Amino acid sequence: MSNKVTVLGSLNVDTILRIPRLPQPGETLKMDDIGVAGGGKGANQAISAARSKSHVTFIGGVGNDVQGEMMLKLLKEDGININNVAKLNEGTGQAFILLQESGENSIVIYGGANQAIKTTVIQNAMNDIKDSDFLVAQFETPLEVTNEAFKLARELNVKTILNPAPATDILDELKKNIDLIIPNETEAELLTGIKVVDEDTCRQAADKLIDQGINNVIITLGKQGAYYKTKDGICELVPAFKVEAVDTTAAGDTFIGALVSKLDTSFSNLREAIIYASKASSLAVQRLGAIPSIPYKDDVEKQLNNK
Repeated sequence: MSNKVTVLGSLNVDTILRIPRLPQPGETLKMDDIGVAGGGKGANQAISAARSKSHVTFIGGVGNDVQGEMMLKLLKEDGININNVAKLNEGTGQAFILLQESGENSIVIYGGANQAIKTTVIQNAMNDIKDSDFLVAQFETPLEVTNEAFKLARELNVKTILNPAPATDILDELKKNIDLIIPNETEAELLTGIKVVDEDTCRQAADKLIDQGINNVIITLGKQGAYYKTKDGICELVPAFKVEAVDTTAAGDTFIGALVSKLDTSFSNLREAIIYASKASSLAVQRLGAIPSIPYKDDVEKQLNNK
């Protein structure tokens, strides 16, 4: 049975600058190529969930512009419900991605309409949230909107998943309403003060987050894999699938969307869901682009069966 997922998040038009490496301060560097595509953590995660056969509703905002129409079209193409995407006076969000030859990337974002949505969008989306198994959010929309959404989800017995990116301090009020948090190693360090480099430091960071009232933690570690720990003390580092990465832009977002599609609301199958999500992410990083690289469920399961 397919999960019902509501994603509260960002819709960005990505400008991808392909460069040999990051420039030094004061250095001018020639680009190898430039491209424009749809993206945003929210959009990527929603599309990843949809391609893994979840029924997805999106909550967010776009500008009343060409870029906004482009983003709405992309969501609709993957069967995502866009009834709760507000059209606002601010411009549609944008991201500028510096993609190095190594496949690693650095990203700068302009919030635009993503940062202009109000808590009223959450009340307007109440019925869709109520009908969901999971509510997923990041930090590319206003914190007060996320806080309101998670508070409502808890009242409605809908499980919540937070991807704390870009990393920022989390309100205590929000922490108590998070069922699962998924930071990467950098975000985990910023949230806990613990430099995450291996399984032991993952455990320390996860313990600190659980002590703050968060029930379940997954820390993604790129090539090393993903470490998870539950409030019941179950924990493990699940290794990543070894592949040659050409573009890591959508790796984390693909992981989250795939994970929420496989996850049981009891969180009893975390390990199984992480393995599925890791395979989806490993397929995404072997392809160029964010949304174009996100795999479909059949592709992921075929690769898992061929392991």
